[in-house]
Amino acid sequence: MRLGAHESISGGLHTAFDRARSVGCDALQVFVKPNRAWKVPPLTEEAIILFRAEAATKAIHPVIGHTSYLLNLASPDDELWRKSIDTLVIELKRCDLLGVPWLVLHPGAHVGRGEEAGLTRMAEGLGEVHSATNGVGAGILLETMAGQGTRLGHRFEHLAWLLEYTFDGGRLGVCFDTCHVFAAGYELRTARGYSSTMEAFDRIIGLDRLKAVHLNDSKGDLGSRKDRHEHIGRGHIGLTGFRRLLNDPRMAGLPGLLETPKDGALEKDRENLTVLRRLMAA
Repeated sequence: MRLGAHESISGGLHTAFDRARSVGCDALQVFVKPNRAWKVPPLTEEAIILFRAEAATKAIHPVIGHTSYLLNLASPDDELWRKSIDTLVIELKRCDLLGVPWLVLHPGAHVGRGEEAGLTRMAEGLGEVHSATNGVGAGILLETMAGQGTRLGHRFEHLAWLLEYTFDGGRLGVCFDTCHVFAAGYELRTARGYSSTMEAFDRIIGLDRLKAVHLNDSKGDLGSRKDRHEHIGRGHIGLTGFRRLLNDPRMAGLPGLLETPKDGALEKDRENLTVLRRLMAA
């Protein structure tokens, strides 16, 4: 695995590379627009040149994008659904301009309408995004989720259904989040449990669709369905679970990206990356 972290784009998209270098990242995840606002500032030619110049060094790669947390393509609310589609189109086009190959997306929440209705709504929305971005090289990664509230994506079957029934679904991939998968009820700590989880993923989704991994320990226990990230080794997954994943040859070459708490300082990223590298070497 190429280990890295999600880093801030405060001060400009290209500044994330400096933060990534300062903590020892080999890979990187960024928001491609401000995360907490619907408004999308223009992507200037200067910003594109600066970002691509940093990426061209190849010292930190791959670079993965992450969508705004505001998006909900499973929403029954027409206004929110349409706004989510339009914003996702913009973000995907930004990824293409920046040379970012993948954009991670949370599958969304059905808000009480039921999983079937939510998945159908999600597939329709993704299909519209694909139609509006024909020819765009960047693709969307559906993230595995914990299942908190009415959020979709906590069963591998949810993602497999979306891959199959979304228009132009071949453009989609999957991002495996360790905290979310564990909290959703998939065991990662024991040899038998880890093997069973990965066999299920391969059977239902296919390991060929796995393009990125989020490396987060879990504050919630197995099956808690709580989306609460913790530092590596300090949660319920523990070091043993991460050692199994990191040394799985099927994960070789994939970006393994931290989304652990910053605690107000980048030093926590450095500490977590150090722990992960020791587990890889063990």
